[in-house]
Amino acid sequence: MATDGVASIGECMLELSGQAGPNWRMGFAGDTFNTLWALHALSGERLATYVSAFGDDPFSQGQILFFAENGIDIGASPVIPGARPGLYAITLTGAERAFTYWRSDAAARRLASDPVALAKSLENQALVYFSGITLAILDAAARKTLLEEVAKARAAGSLVAFDPNYRPRLWPSREEAQAAILDALAVTDIALPTFPDEQMLFGDSAPQATAERFGQLVGEVVVKNGEEPALIATGGTLQPVPAQHVATPVDTTGAGDSFNGGYLAARLAGHAPADAVQRAHRVAAAVVQVRGALAPFEVLRIAFDS
Repeated sequence: MATDGVASIGECMLELSGQAGPNWRMGFAGDTFNTLWALHALSGERLATYVSAFGDDPFSQGQILFFAENGIDIGASPVIPGARPGLYAITLTGAERAFTYWRSDAAARRLASDPVALAKSLENQALVYFSGITLAILDAAARKTLLEEVAKARAAGSLVAFDPNYRPRLWPSREEAQAAILDALAVTDIALPTFPDEQMLFGDSAPQATAERFGQLVGEVVVKNGEEPALIATGGTLQPVPAQHVATPVDTTGAGDSFNGGYLAARLAGHAPADAVQRAHRVAAAVVQVRGALAPFEVLRIAFDS
């Protein structure tokens, strides 16, 4: 029987942002961690677990300490001697961001190398969340292990949420990404795709096409589309929910991830999908008004409840 915990699986990297001349601000971020950050902030007393693999270097130790200081556990995630975290830098043109990555040998690529530890981290969770980036950083064998363990958690009572989050540079081929994402959808209860990603990956002509395609595979779907309305697909029906416009965004990093955290927190709290999307839009709008991917908890809570 699942408990009240929430677990998110993937890679949290060192983030360099806020460049001022030669100086940068270092933090920690990554798509599934950004979602867990918001979900944790908005989910009251639920235990939050970030499931990954970590190095034993000072940066990894600082990362784990940062998690703990903010009430986030790492479960049974392995700490691998000699390994280290990935790194990315955000450069901004106005509020739009570009990313430069150093992650090819990141410890997180070994998050499914110990199936027993992975299974232990996913035990007794109310929600298990992962993304297409989680899949992309793993080799085929590790991907298979991950999906098997997620399926076991689901069979034991966990709700499974998945964002395909397609990033072409992480995949050997479009076809491999398509196959892996379809495999993930087979163990998913809530899908949170983004229309431009799905248009690029599957050639969808419009958000409605994405919603209808996903709706044939997953019971609850929310198609994100930037400042355009999000589209909910449940029970064979489609429902648009307008986004919240931000006139002068500061940094759009993490907006979609935070939307996911807001939506999942609302659904776990018993809100209907349309109300959950409205709350998620407000959370995303708050996030684009701060620098970096992680907004302060109180900022997220005010947006969620307003």
